[in-house]
Amino acid sequence: MHCPFCGHVETKVTDSRLAAEGGQIRRRRECLGCGERFTTFETAELVMPRVIKNDGSREPFDERKLAHGMIKALEKRPVGSEAIEQAVGRICHRLRVLGEREVAARTVGELVMEELRHLDEVAYVRFASVYRSFQDVEAFREEIERLRHHRRRRDESRDQDQLPLLPGDAGASGSKR
Repeated sequence: MHCPFCGHVETKVTDSRLAAEGGQIRRRRECLGCGERFTTFETAELVMPRVIKNDGSREPFDERKLAHGMIKALEKRPVGSEAIEQAVGRICHRLRVLGEREVAARTVGELVMEELRHLDEVAYVRFASVYRSFQDVEAFREEIERLRHHRRRRDESRDQDQLPLLPGDAGASGSKR
């Protein structure tokens, strides 16, 4: 690390601490040339895959563009900005975990729809209508029916995991224990 004051190439680390909730390392350094002290921050550089658009063109992944699309779908819906940031973080994490250098825009869109389905069903349908280019009311109806089916399956699996409240009670799963 070059000294920002004199340009000397040798510095020594005098103190290291975690910063930004563990996402960074803060280092205090001292120049071995002029003796000045300064602070540096070290973060991991996480490379996101390039996005292959439907027309075959490629562009760098843009987290701001992803967040903007989700915010637009969630406009005037009761979802907090923290929940949106967490959803964007989960999508970025899943894209990094894929380990691919390039990913289809369709994959990104499906991940967004999955997150929106959990955040707000109205926003999910809004996004799906644009993303899947609904041409008529029938396409909306079909998507809403898929959403209802998904919700029923989710509720049924949640009910099966519950234990009965009282001995001999059939409970949510319908079986006596």
